[in-house]
Amino acid sequence: MKKIAILGLSLLSVSVAQAQDAGGLRIGVKVGGTYSSLSGKDVSQITGPNFNSELGSYKLGYNAGIGTSFPISSDGFFSIAPELLYNRKGYEINSVRKTGLTSPVTEVELEQQRVLHYLDLPILAKINAGGLFFELGPQVSYLFGSKVKQQMTTKYNNGTKDKVEANSSFQDYTGVSRGDADKSDLSQFDIAGVAGVGYQTEGGLSLGLRYAQGFNSLIDSKDSKNEPKAFNNAFTLQLGYLLPLGK
Repeated sequence: MKKIAILGLSLLSVSVAQAQDAGGLRIGVKVGGTYSSLSGKDVSQITGPNFNSELGSYKLGYNAGIGTSFPISSDGFFSIAPELLYNRKGYEINSVRKTGLTSPVTEVELEQQRVLHYLDLPILAKINAGGLFFELGPQVSYLFGSKVKQQMTTKYNNGTKDKVEANSSFQDYTGVSRGDADKSDLSQFDIAGVAGVGYQTEGGLSLGLRYAQGFNSLIDSKDSKNEPKAFNNAFTLQLGYLLPLGK
């Protein structure tokens, strides 16, 4: 009986070790935060004035979706990792206007966000090095909607303040929810280059940081000779859990 128990424990240990092979075929979920903005010399055509493209002025959003990993080499060192993600990108503008000393209003603060709703399809080459991984590859994105959020805060010299919100309704660019698609001032398809680094345990839990730089101008222009320059760029921090399906 003791020998059978030892044999059973041995088989269980082998099965667990095989299931935790980080280089095998895997599928699972990913979720995380997105820190995004726009770049390029013509971004003001989209954002209007007072836009700041510095890193500290990026918009915070989130992403979630399905991740996979297909081994290319037998030891799992090389793999291909296609994903399908819902990603809330966009930009935000914060401006402050001071008033004169004789005015009862001391300053007016304006906070505006434009949320761009994307479906991202990254197809990344991945190097797995003892848990640490590096990834690089293209990403195709589809813009299916947007929404503008705005808040204006008026501060008075007696210490009081008023807040007024003016949020637009969701603009559907696909026509699924409204019959006819809303017309967008932005290009619906984007192509980006993605580079990232992270760590994945043998059990499939991972944490990764990526940067995506868009190559396709967001300004939808038919003039190919003088295409305006405005591009998506975003950092994503993702927590993932990929279950093994085989070696």
